[in-house]
Order: sequence, then C-alpha cells, then structure tokens
Amino acid sequence: MIAGLQKMTLLDYPGKVACTVFLQGCNFRCPFCHNTDLLPREGEEFMTLEEFSSFLAARKGLIDAVCVSGGEPTLAPELFELFSAIKAHGYFAKLDTNGMRPDVLKQLVEEHLVDYVAMDLKSSPSGYAAAAGLPKVAREKIEESIRFLLTDQVDYEFRTTVVRELHSQETIQEMGAWISSFGRPKKLFLQAFQDRETVEFAGLTTPSDAELQAFKTALSPYVEQVAIRGE
Repeated sequence: MIAGLQKMTLLDYPGKVACTVFLQGCNFRCPFCHNTDLLPREGEEFMTLEEFSSFLAARKGLIDAVCVSGGEPTLAPELFELFSAIKAHGYFAKLDTNGMRPDVLKQLVEEHLVDYVAMDLKSSPSGYAAAAGLPKVAREKIEESIRFLLTDQVDYEFRTTVVRELHSQETIQEMGAWISSFGRPKKLFLQAFQDRETVEFAGLTTPSDAELQAFKTALSPYVEQVAIRGE
C-alpha cells in the first residue's frame, strides 16, 4: 500500500511541518500526472504499515502532521488503519483526494480521523473527463464530495492544476459557476502544471503568469479565497 514517503515538507499541509506518504493505485489517468508510477493498483511496497508507525514514533517533535496522498488514497483497503495509526501518534492528518469516493471521505471525517482535506477539481463539467484521462467521469460522485466539504465539517481546500492545453478562460469560468452552485467554497488554489520526465503525455505546457492571474480573477466571484500556489 505505501509506495513512497517524503520525510519532511513545509508545503503540503498549510501552516504545519509534515511528512507525506504516497499510496499505490488511482482511478484517474490524468495526462498531466507526475506520479505515474503510482497509477497501477499493484506496485512495489515501500514500507509496511508497522514500519511507518515506527517512523511516526521516531518523528515526534520534528513534524506536526501527516499528509496522505497518491495515487488516490481512498482506494487503499488499509486506509482507515493508516489514519488510525497517524492519529494514535498524535499527529494532524490530511487527505489528498480526487473526490470519487465520497463515502470514504465522509467516514474519515465522521470518525475524526482527518483534519484537513485537499480535493482536486480537475476542470469544468464539460472538460472533466479529458482532464481525468477517462472516457467519462461519474460526476455525481465529485459533486457529492463537493457538497460534503461545503458543510464545513472539516477544514478543506479545492485545487486545480492548470494546463494550457486543458484549461481556458471559458473552462475556468464554467468550473467556478459549477462549484458555486452548491455553495460558496472557502479556498481554491490554482497550481501551474510543470512538465517532468514522469509525465507520460508529451506536448503539455505550463500556463503563463498572466494566464494564471486571469483565471484567478475569473474565479474570484465564485470562491471566497482564490490563490495561485507558490505566489
């Protein structure tokens, strides 16, 4: 299940020193994905849950929180055991998710196993499947997760990785109108796509600063706080 570990990060959990654990498997095939080695459900295990628990015990006083990322973490059969271990050691816990398993998201929150959720919004409804790399997407699952987060039962953010070939002013405007139809989100971060060797699709490019600023402006009427990550 555990396919990788970043021992310390100042970026992944807002306001906290954290480590990030990466879980194997994903139900999306986003063309801009950096973690393509994590996409298959089967992969080489980096460490066992017991070894990770020992790591957490040894990091007391050095980190405040643990981020659980992927892949798509909500697919992992041992997810609740992992979060239980994180909380047992007294750490704050963050979940990164694409929102396709709202039942798992809700249960984690209801059992007080997660303190912060970062949910990816891939695109507007019309562009979602292309951004997710799938023929179609069960958008009702995405919308259920959005609605749940907007109930404010857990601290959260939405985030969108912006790729010039996948996002336009019209796309972003449509996305803003769509998500605000469920309520007014608190936070949405735009993050610029950066090409790497692990990105399997060629020809994708990074939006300019001016494009990102225009997208930020377009989203401002729909979201309380829109920010460009790293700005």
